[in-house]
Amino acid sequence: MPAVKRFQVTFDCIQPERVARFWCEALGYVIPSPSGEFATWEDYRRTLPPEEQDSWCACVDPSGAGPRLYFQRVPESKVVKNRVHLDSRVGTGLKGEERLAVLEAERARLEAQGATHAYTLYADEQNESCIVMQDVEGNEFCLT
Repeated sequence: MPAVKRFQVTFDCIQPERVARFWCEALGYVIPSPSGEFATWEDYRRTLPPEEQDSWCACVDPSGAGPRLYFQRVPESKVVKNRVHLDSRVGTGLKGEERLAVLEAERARLEAQGATHAYTLYADEQNESCIVMQDVEGNEFCLT
């Protein structure tokens, strides 16, 4: 059986484009240009029935290294904790106060984009600090 080399992470959400744009800002991703005959995404949306317009959005890592993120509209809001979440590894290789300062700076940057701080796990004898956040629709993610 061949190994899967490419995958995407899918988010259920109420406002796909809003959530996609948040993650573009958080991760340095971009919303790709539409392919084929459409000059803009708006041109593409106009070809769809009203109930399908704004039903999804995707973003990609411009370097091609990271997975595609796909955001699909669902009718219900998030109710419980995510079973899967993203870790934004902004503090990789850093320790102690230096790591915490980098995490806190990223926390502030993302809060300005609409994220909320859930809680901070401070370093102990076994683990380094990390910050648990929520995106613009309440999906949890960690700054590690």
